[in-house]
Amino acid sequence: MDLRKLRLDEPALGTFSEERDEYERDYARLIQSPAFRRLQGKSQVFGAGSGDYYRTRLTHSLEVSQIAREVARRLGKQYAFLAKKEHPGLMLDPAVVEIAALAHDLGHPPFGHKGEEVLDHLLHEEHGMTYEGNAQNFRILMFLEKRAGSGSGLDLTAAVLLATNKYPYSLDEPGRLKGLYSSEWADIEQLRDSWKMPKGRSTLEAQLMDLCDDIAYSTHDIEDGIRAGKIQMNRTFFEDQRLIDHLVQEIVEDQGNMEVGWNQVDIPAMVKKVLAAYLEQWEELYALYDQETSRTRREMKARWVSVFAGKVGIIDSSTPGWKKVTFVKDGQQDLELLRTMEILKKLAWVTLIKDFRVQRLQKRSEIMIRRLWESFRIPENGRLIIPPDWIANYEQHKQNWTWPRFVADYISGMTDAYAEKVYAELYASKSGSIYEMD
Repeated sequence: MDLRKLRLDEPALGTFSEERDEYERDYARLIQSPAFRRLQGKSQVFGAGSGDYYRTRLTHSLEVSQIAREVARRLGKQYAFLAKKEHPGLMLDPAVVEIAALAHDLGHPPFGHKGEEVLDHLLHEEHGMTYEGNAQNFRILMFLEKRAGSGSGLDLTAAVLLATNKYPYSLDEPGRLKGLYSSEWADIEQLRDSWKMPKGRSTLEAQLMDLCDDIAYSTHDIEDGIRAGKIQMNRTFFEDQRLIDHLVQEIVEDQGNMEVGWNQVDIPAMVKKVLAAYLEQWEELYALYDQETSRTRREMKARWVSVFAGKVGIIDSSTPGWKKVTFVKDGQQDLELLRTMEILKKLAWVTLIKDFRVQRLQKRSEIMIRRLWESFRIPENGRLIIPPDWIANYEQHKQNWTWPRFVADYISGMTDAYAEKVYAELYASKSGSIYEMD
């Protein structure tokens, strides 16, 4: 049996037409799912619907998948050990990486990270439960979405599920902030055990997907920020001490990125160095392209994606017998490039997410999600105003589906526009037509 093509709910392979590969079947199930379509209406940085230029979760996912597939194809030619297929977790199939990248953001609720933060606070405050985007991702893939002939989930191959699982932990573990809910972790742990995966380690495909997600964040979000005028390409902006201080603060407070060796460098000095080099490159391209801002912006993005993607490689992990996907220079992990990418990610975060106008929109989003939660939280009231198909599904699974988790599932599945529509129907003076289809 091919452990990579194992499906949890299908008893045996070969029950379908042999015209399609198993991963092609996964791809079709994913892109034809409602959850994937809803990504077009979910915020990336700017609210979905802010304009026809800015990225949504859908366009972001498509861009991550393109980068990841191309890098996987290159690495497959570069590293001979991959062709040996000695371990199911030490393989790089471009199709698997592409599908995982397309699926990696399904669990994001409306209104981006603010929506995730508010739902987690509400669940924890009232019920001692958590909401986490990566965990919700697997809840969608393995339970909420339904394929034809399945009562639970899209039933994707083990390779795709584990390639999507960049945090291979249960959220039930003390102090764990990212991972999976126990309901889905049990099956994922079963797959990991059958593969003999090292504890706490991800497959090469999951590592590559995660790194390409970071590459996209650190290049594409900045492009959007420049286009929106939030990142101003001049020395006054890039040499502003307040900007530098904010970047340093974000780096110091981000305990999840200490492994890139911040203790080895003077952080303020490196921040200034990276910002100066970025602006210098912009000025060179701006002159080259006859001061055409649009073309310069696109070329900057393309060049940085190329720099990062071209440096992705594989080295030995600290876990004996395992491998690590990272930036590589002269056979060693390129910590300087990893730190550079982190500074660019923080530049996008500080200038976009922390912008006071974006913060106002996020406060508005918080108010809407809190009031939606308040409308649905009591079962006797919520049953009357939640769509009947959701209620029927809850009744079918309520022995394993608590009402608070059900409400969180319903709200988190909304697009930005749909959340605003339901909020308006419940709280605004003007309501929608009763003949509109939910």
